[in-house]
This record gives sequence, C-alpha cells and structure tokens, in this order.
Amino acid sequence: MTALTLSTAAAPGLRADAIVIGVAKGAKGPIVAPGAEAVDKAYDGRLAGILDTLGASGAEGEVTKLPAPAGFKAPLVLAVGLGQEPEKDAGFDPEALRKAAGAAARTLTGAKKAAFALPVTDAADIGATGEGVVLGAYSFDAYKRGDDAKAKNAKAPLAEAVLLGGKPRDAAHKAALLRAATVGEELNRARDLINMPPNDLDPEAFAALAQTAAKEHGIKVQVLDEKALAKGGYGGILGVGSGSASAPRLVKLSYTSSKAKKNLAFVGKGITYDSGGISLKPAGHNETMKCDMSGAAAVFAAVVAAARLGLEVNVTGWLALAENMPSGSATRPGDVLRMYSGKTVEVLNTDAEGRLVLADALWAASAEKPDAIVDVATLTGAMMLALGSRTFGIMANDDAFRSALHEAAEEVGEPAWPMPLPEHLRKGMDSSVADIANMGERMGGGLVAGLFLREFVGEGITWAHLDIAGPAFNEGGPFGYTPKGGTGTAVRTLVRLAELTASGDLG
Repeated sequence: MTALTLSTAAAPGLRADAIVIGVAKGAKGPIVAPGAEAVDKAYDGRLAGILDTLGASGAEGEVTKLPAPAGFKAPLVLAVGLGQEPEKDAGFDPEALRKAAGAAARTLTGAKKAAFALPVTDAADIGATGEGVVLGAYSFDAYKRGDDAKAKNAKAPLAEAVLLGGKPRDAAHKAALLRAATVGEELNRARDLINMPPNDLDPEAFAALAQTAAKEHGIKVQVLDEKALAKGGYGGILGVGSGSASAPRLVKLSYTSSKAKKNLAFVGKGITYDSGGISLKPAGHNETMKCDMSGAAAVFAAVVAAARLGLEVNVTGWLALAENMPSGSATRPGDVLRMYSGKTVEVLNTDAEGRLVLADALWAASAEKPDAIVDVATLTGAMMLALGSRTFGIMANDDAFRSALHEAAEEVGEPAWPMPLPEHLRKGMDSSVADIANMGERMGGGLVAGLFLREFVGEGITWAHLDIAGPAFNEGGPFGYTPKGGTGTAVRTLVRLAELTASGDLG
C-alpha cells in the first residue's frame, strides 16, 4: 500500500519524483488551485498560461506533465484537473480532491515518492486526498509474475505520498490520514477478493481468508460448513450451492466494542462464481461472474475497517458464500426450498440465486435483534438498467434510514439513489405451491428482488438493501480513483454508517 505522510515543507525543496498540483476549470481557462503558490511563483506566475498552451483545461481527471522549474529537487510537476472552479469563498469538494489524487497516483505508477500540493484546508480535505491516493495507486498483479519480460518490467504502485499543507502534529490531521489509510487498505482488500479468479476463491477459500483476517484484528469468527448448514436448516444457501463441487459456507464476523450502544448487522451476497445454474446465463454474460461476491467482499472489508478504527459500535458481518453451478445435483426450476426462516420458496429461475442465500443470512442476522441490518449484493441486472454502471440503488423498510444511507453514500463519494418498494409488485411472487416464489414481474425486477428480501427481515427491525450490480465491477477503463475490475463499492458507505451510528449522528 502507498505510505501516507504529512509535511509542512515547501514544494521546491522536497526530494521527490514529482510534485502534484491542482488545476481548476475557470471561465477564461485553467486556474492554478491553492496549495501550488510556490510552484506557480517558480514559473514567474505564468503557470496557468503554460498549462493553457499545453492544452490543459482543468477538467476532472485531466493530467498534464511538465518539467519542474530550476531549483526544484523534484524533476517533474504533474498538474491534475479538479473540475470546475468553486464559487468565491467555497473550497473544493472532497470528492474532487479524492478523484484528482487518485488520477495522479495512478499516473505515477513506478514512482517512489510524490508530494501532493493540492488545495487542502482542513482534516476532511486531507482525508479525501489520502484516500484518493491509496485507492488510485491500487493494482492487481498477483497473477502477472511470470518469466516474460513484460511481467518483469511491470511498475510497482506509487510507494509514498507526502501531503503538503497537512500538519504532522495536528491530532485531527493525523486522525484523518490514519482513517484514509485504513479505509483505503480495506477497500483494496475487497478489490483483491473480487479480482481473484473463481478457481482460487471458492466459498471455503473465502471463509479461510476471513478467518485469518479476523484473528489478526481481534474479530470473533464463526464458519458454518455444509454439514452445519444442513443441520441448521439453511435451505437457501444449500440449495444454491448444491450444484457445485465447492460446498457453501456461512461466515459470521463479530466486532464488538466495550463502549458500544448500538448494534449493526451487515449481510453480503457471496456467490464466488455465478453460472446461472440450470437457468444458465447466455454467452457473453459469464466472463465477469467472479464479481458476484462483491457484496460479501464489501461487508468483510467494512467489518475489518470498523475493528481497525476502533469504532464504538458493535458490527456483525454475515457472508453468505456459495458457487452457483449446473450439475446433476443442482437445484432445478420448479424445486421448492425450505429456508432458514421456515418459509418455503419455489425456485422459478436458478439465476435469481443471490436473494436465496441472502434470505437465510438476513433471517440469521435478524435473530440477534440488531438496531439495523444492511445487505449488500450484486443482485439484479434490472438495477443496472435503471441506474447505469456507476450508481447503486438503496431500498429500505424505513424512509428515514434510506435517506440517511443515501446521504452517507454521497458524502463518501459513492453515487447512490433511493428506490421504492412498491407493494403492488409483491403479488407477482405469489406461488401456488410455496409461500413465495423467487421471481415476480419482469418490469421493476430490482424492486421485486428488494421485496423478496424484505420477507426475510425480522419484524420491527430497520433494514436496507444496497443493489450494487452496476458499480461493483468496472469493465471499462480506469477513472479517478476507480480501477478496471473490482471497485470495492459500498465499503465506504458501510464504514460511514458505522461511524455515524457510533457517534449518535445518524440522521
């Protein structure tokens, strides 16, 4: 992971591979952002004009390289776009800093040290910049260590980032940087899990990794294997995993604080590979299905982050792990499963499997009577059609809780949108042979899935469902601090929810 430090040193005298400055989009051309005054002075106050000549505009994500001025100990100045110049007396949005720092860190792959002279004014800005650096510097190269020349010459991520303008002895600044490093590292852990190939990350392997991390960070862990699941009556998880040679698992991670007054439960869908089962996915839809455990990865990372940050709230994570494969022992369309709650479900489509494993885990979480439950899942293609590839949907049985989660997501830079749970769609899941079917009306399929999950939340428990099908896996090119592949979306929202709950500030 990229090391983060604070410094009050002046940019010209800093030994580094590059000095990173911010550039905003002004009405008449690029504007050099605050924090880069010493750099601009070294260019005789002509830096904005030079950048304009080079074609820079200050647009978000834009990166421009130019030789450092005479007298600088760093050879390179890297100007990164912050987007539109803010109104007078208004600072730059933390997300703009996060994205700019991420783009710069990704550009500086191979560098040992870079100094970031971005417009930071307080601890929140420092945290956003540090987080952007750690997330932007991420790379997944565990499977690129061959003997070929390309692998040998692969550049390592940026090793160290010095944040100028931060005060090394200021408690708030140090705390913000520590939080950024912790959350960034755990989010990158989730990305690693999502990017791992399914032949190496089956349910058993995922559970083993969770056990190792739990032991390291003082988290209590319980793993239910296929025998324990059968004894306990977890028909949903067992039904989904019945077609695979890799048996399913239910992992419970419990972080407790002696000062906690509230209890949160996070439930993650962990389908380590989703072929669709007997309802096989069509060609072209299988290649990225290793990412169908992104919800479980986000829950896992969030619980570990809460433990590392020492948050004064109890957080329990439930990882519902299974591999959905077709075989002679697989669940068939038309089968009826008896769930952990006792309800029966008619399986009309085996590719609607995520809601089945989540249903069992939700009921298990409900039995402990937490103050709130949040489940996270790459659940429906319908949500991608509704919100695109960068925004996740939020459904809940409590409007205020849904709004609070939406605000938390937007605050940390994870685009989200509140979605309804229309009661008229529930009737479409009525079954003539079971208590409920796992499919309903095709139109509004993402909402139907939310209504199905609601059936397995204990009475009186506040609950929300995050459908992260769109932003969980980026099939396009990298942008801002988001890499190609697994993104780790929802980790920061869950951590922020835990922080707000611990402080009593949850709206």
